[in-house]
Amino acid sequence: MHTRFILIQTSHAGNVGGTARAMKVMGFDDLVLVAPRWANVLRREETIQRASGANDVLDKARVVDTLDEALDGMDHLCATAMTPRDFGPPTRHPREHFAALLGHGAPAPAGHAGDEPDRAAPQGVAFLFGSERFGMRNEDVYRCHTCLSIPTDPQFGSLNLAAAVQLIAYDWRQALGGYALPPASTPERPLADAKALAGMLQHLEQALVAVDFLDPEAPKKLMPRLNQLFNRAAPTEEEIHILRGVAKAMLQTAAKAKR
Repeated sequence: MHTRFILIQTSHAGNVGGTARAMKVMGFDDLVLVAPRWANVLRREETIQRASGANDVLDKARVVDTLDEALDGMDHLCATAMTPRDFGPPTRHPREHFAALLGHGAPAPAGHAGDEPDRAAPQGVAFLFGSERFGMRNEDVYRCHTCLSIPTDPQFGSLNLAAAVQLIAYDWRQALGGYALPPASTPERPLADAKALAGMLQHLEQALVAVDFLDPEAPKKLMPRLNQLFNRAAPTEEEIHILRGVAKAMLQTAAKAKR
């Protein structure tokens, strides 16, 4: 399934670079600009700076004059707009729509619900984003199968264009299966054995007595509780050494104070 991001009449070069970066981190690289404000927007300094290394996406991106050219090869179109349009396609949350699209075939276009069975999953999915100044035109929204509305605070739903692309790209990548977490960068440390833990607790008990925190004549349940605490914590050998260092410092400080 091919994915394309289409920016229509973009007016800020930085948003083009930000979009390239948002796409690259989610593994997408097909970007098409329809009649942007700057004919050389892909080579402008602000664009390249905001791309933050996603130069391969910018190198592959295309600038076209019409939306028809941008949609070539795409068979499922998703508009992005905050406000539903009269007579337009159904408005859905991205995750809701992506689940239906991948699990049960593409929803029927507006006005055709129930007229035909679920169709096969599309081969090409395009996400359309309108101008920063006035959003998507009604006629462009009407061409789409669905209108994706990112769920934001109803009192303040204004999203930067590149930020909106990032959210859609993330949800779409997750719907496609996502990426595995990278392996841990630090090696696992060996856990302390029972003997080391017991030695540390004995050392700590001496230190607690020395600083008058523990009364050896009436110890109650303090040490058994600390034993259970450290069992749950599962300290490493290195952490046991640190705790013994703390106990040693407590004993030394207590000894100085009593001279």
